[in-house]
Amino acid sequence: MASLPRRGLVPPLLWGLSLFLSLPGPVWLQPSPPPQSSPPTELHPCHTCRGLVDSFNKGLERTIRDNFGGGNTAWEEEKLSKYKDSETRLVEVLESVCSKSDFECHRLLELSEELVESWWFHKQQEAPDLFQWLCSDSLKLCCPSGTFGPSCLPCPGGPEKPCGGYGQCEGEGTRGGSGRCDCQAGYGGEACGQCGLGYFEAERNASHLVCSACFGPCARCSGPEESNCLQCKKGWALHHLKCVDIDECGTERASCGANQFCVNTEGSYECRDCAKACLGCMGAGPGRCKKCSPGYQQVGSKCLDVDECETEVCPGENQQCENMEGSYRCVCAEGYKQIEGICVKEQIPESAGFFSEMTEDELVVLQQMFFGVIICALATLAAKGDLVFTAIFIGAVAAMTGYWLSERSDRVLEGFIKGR
Repeated sequence: MASLPRRGLVPPLLWGLSLFLSLPGPVWLQPSPPPQSSPPTELHPCHTCRGLVDSFNKGLERTIRDNFGGGNTAWEEEKLSKYKDSETRLVEVLESVCSKSDFECHRLLELSEELVESWWFHKQQEAPDLFQWLCSDSLKLCCPSGTFGPSCLPCPGGPEKPCGGYGQCEGEGTRGGSGRCDCQAGYGGEACGQCGLGYFEAERNASHLVCSACFGPCARCSGPEESNCLQCKKGWALHHLKCVDIDECGTERASCGANQFCVNTEGSYECRDCAKACLGCMGAGPGRCKKCSPGYQQVGSKCLDVDECETEVCPGENQQCENMEGSYRCVCAEGYKQIEGICVKEQIPESAGFFSEMTEDELVVLQQMFFGVIICALATLAAKGDLVFTAIFIGAVAAMTGYWLSERSDRVLEGFIKGR
């Protein structure tokens, strides 16, 4: 918290700070250059000052019932002066007057803190409006309502009712702006005291103006009906107090490209592309062509595709013609594929047998299994169906099969899936 200013320093401080702040385009209040793609709306320093004062007043309301907090309020106020006008309360309010992210507020508070102290201790009684005293009279950042610019000139229409109440005066309440009125929809003129283009006076008296919309194509009118037109919008012509559409396509007012045609619309026209079959056209479709595009020929009144494949146009061996809209292409015949610009016959791999991928060791094992099965079968027959020999035979077959499949299971399954 800065110490209280001495009385002799306040007038020079006010003069110097006011001169610095009144310079056009002060650097200390200019935000850093925003990206050119999306420039934000730049606030005038007056708005920063108004926000600071509003936050200060809210702080006063928040602390209106507070005290020194020492436990003996009566003694503290008797010895230390009233908390209401104390430096302690001022410090508490100023500590929260700017949000952490409001850099402009912090810069302005730093430059004007001594002025705020001076007002707090010496000027409250004679100047109870802090905004008027600080922002308008001392810092000269703001103007009274209804005025604008460095000299606080009155807005068009007067400070009591700027822009007639039907618009916004540019720079109103600040030391900037042009004072030009930005009128509401339907209103116009220097002070928004007239009806704008496409509107008429539905009601007017000394203090009130009501502007209503004209019939669609009317730029000026005497009433809302179609027959009340006095002037027409672009693309329309006035005829017996009515606005009728101008056919730009039929009056050669349209300007379309060489391969486009004109389509009239209400109050305007459109340029649309001709059909692919046309070189220049008078309308949509292949039947409105002026000339046919290459690859098309005129048949009756239309430009139709030429089938180039009816003649020999693909000289390459094993090639065949494929007709396209307005053209053709040469492709390889079925069973051929193109390699380095030549159509060659596709090689279809022969299917391999079930045992084609077996190693020699695996074939030896398979042969041994086969001979083992034959020996077991003969032994079983020799035993004349004896159950013991039959059991031995089945066990031997199962054991040999399991041994072989354990080594070949993946390969056997893959062979069956491929049909080998």
